[in-house]
Amino acid sequence: MTIRVVVADDQEIVRTGLGMILDAQPGIEVVGSAPDGRQAVEVARRLRPDVCLFDIRMPELDGIEATRRLAGPDVADPMAVVVITTFDLDEYVYAALRAGARGFLLKNAGADMLSQAVHAAANGDALIAPSVTARLLATFAGSRPATPPAQPIDALTDREEQILATVARGHTNNEIAAEFHITLSTVKSHVTSLMNKLGARNRVEVAMWAYETGRVRK
Repeated sequence: MTIRVVVADDQEIVRTGLGMILDAQPGIEVVGSAPDGRQAVEVARRLRPDVCLFDIRMPELDGIEATRRLAGPDVADPMAVVVITTFDLDEYVYAALRAGARGFLLKNAGADMLSQAVHAAANGDALIAPSVTARLLATFAGSRPATPPAQPIDALTDREEQILATVARGHTNNEIAAEFHITLSTVKSHVTSLMNKLGARNRVEVAMWAYETGRVRK
């Protein structure tokens, strides 16, 4: 099944380049684009793509607010949003993840990583640039949220604690399955259980909870 993508970036050359890269990947089709966050939200709501790829710094409406409107905690049917930026130490990235983004990439990530991120987001997974995964989440989670993180509905099992640590470090389901010598379906079951127990909507929220509670550190 073809993954339908909407791309938003205020620089036309970047927007066009991302579109060309994605269209060249098997199983991906760019169905819309926008030069600012406000239009990005409008286009996404109209086309209902499988994945939105948003620059974090855009006029009219930045990528954080655009993400929040499409994937935030109050959105009944959230879309999959991947944030892409030039800056790997940008505090706005953490805010975007808080707003519901399902992944984070640098613009120099390359075609393969970009394709992987889109596929991961479409499949309910998450991909954050390996070079910044632990540093990004741990650094900003280190500031601690204003309110204490919610405790799990039921205690995590030993295996779930192990899976939690790998998810927090940005490992994919396939990597987790290989590390623990378990099936992919078993990994998915554990991740689903974690999300249910933590009240998380996606893997990024699971990862941030792990850092905010001190279960995983740099």
